[in-house]
Amino acid sequence: MSNVHNRIEAPTRAYEAPLHAQQVAMSFGGEFPEDFAAVLENSTGHRSTIGCVIPAYNEEESIADVIEALLKQTRVPDVIHVVVNNTSDNTVKIASEFAGPHELQGEDGEQFTEVFVHDIGKNPDKKVGALNYGYSLVEGCDYLLGVDGDTIADSRAVEYLETEAVGDSRIGGISAIFTIDDRPIKGGIAKFLIAGQRTQFAAFNLQNLLRGRNMAVLGGQFSIFSTNALRDAMKQNHQTTPWVKDSEVEDSLLSLQIKSAGYLTKISPYARANVGGMTTLKGYDAQQVKWTYGAIELMWPGQRGDTKGQPFHPNLRLRWFENFGMLTNLFVRVAFVVLLAGSLSIDAFIFSAWWLIPPLVAMALNLRIARTMTHCDNRDVMFAVLLFPAELFMWVRLGHFLRSWSRFLSKKKVDNWAAQAKAESGGGSLGHWAPLLLLAAVLVAMAVVWTLIGPVAQSTILWVGWPIVGVVTVLQTVGMFAKLLRRHHGYKV
Repeated sequence: MSNVHNRIEAPTRAYEAPLHAQQVAMSFGGEFPEDFAAVLENSTGHRSTIGCVIPAYNEEESIADVIEALLKQTRVPDVIHVVVNNTSDNTVKIASEFAGPHELQGEDGEQFTEVFVHDIGKNPDKKVGALNYGYSLVEGCDYLLGVDGDTIADSRAVEYLETEAVGDSRIGGISAIFTIDDRPIKGGIAKFLIAGQRTQFAAFNLQNLLRGRNMAVLGGQFSIFSTNALRDAMKQNHQTTPWVKDSEVEDSLLSLQIKSAGYLTKISPYARANVGGMTTLKGYDAQQVKWTYGAIELMWPGQRGDTKGQPFHPNLRLRWFENFGMLTNLFVRVAFVVLLAGSLSIDAFIFSAWWLIPPLVAMALNLRIARTMTHCDNRDVMFAVLLFPAELFMWVRLGHFLRSWSRFLSKKKVDNWAAQAKAESGGGSLGHWAPLLLLAAVLVAMAVVWTLIGPVAQSTILWVGWPIVGVVTVLQTVGMFAKLLRRHHGYKV
């Protein structure tokens, strides 16, 4: 029986209850139904069923490693569906090499699974369409394991996620800790960007772990969902599918809906996975703009299109802090540069050693975050302790922040999914340079205005400006120092 399918529409059959042993065995094409049923029926207690869905778009470089990592799990998913959409490379061909039943020998004995590959062709809903197609195939299972087409999990990741999910019926979904494997990365810019993203992901994961392990976003990278929770979220929001296409961040929206349905959204302290990072400025910009723009839509009061803003949702508190922090970082840096230039122009600058404290605290905080990484290497340490790389990366992120908010406030309709796909393939515009050009234009304009005003006005601006920047910087430094002293309770990211 062939396990490679070329279908456009999802099957209409849906299961309302978890699969029993014989049902699951039959879903594996009848290759070894008796053996598989025996494994389930002879296990102590209830053995949950896990259906894995891998949405894949042009993942020929990684899909083989993703599937192999799943087949090497100590707890292999009961069925694996690779849903290929809108692809133009050899993803289907490579994934098809794994199609069919697999009898695996592990520490706890034999395990059985089967891999199916579905090429659904051109799908206007892109990843959302692939996820919903996959859900229709596994909704009869107890859990849906969502895995991105470039995510390689540690060997016990599924086991850890399942153990915690089964142990608490209140859990609607659990995310693994995710990072980027920087060992195969080549090129100076790529290494710089990956080091920054590793620090960014580490800080995000750590924040969620320290918030009672309440995960703000059950990311598509590697998360397990209770199908009961998905059904309840769908019912509460009058949806026919778990994921909807009207949000730029489909995983964030679903996480909010699961939380609103009364379930917990958690992050595992043990399950880990390596995701694919962005190795070009253009690709990283497109990804971050899409994520930030989608988050703003969810945070913003009122409603745009079909997505209703939920500014007071508990899962969005971290988003508010992130955006406020970015705004503060932008103000302090631009104001400092402007005031410093103005002071130097009239010989009014007086150096104070107190200004060295904020960067030193920031370096110490970055170093502590780096040391919490499970696989911290010399590149992570150097990125933290050398001021220039982290500061340059912050300016890159500020560019994404400005582009996201300007695009949102302009109400300009942009397909951020398509923009990211084009950027990752090397196409797209040079829009990621727009914030830098805008900053240069603003500084030039301010310099011209500065030369036109008199010395009294110049002195007044400096007299008012420096204390304001000083107060904001002090508050920002106190916040960083508090994070530096905060207990991590042994968590490693």
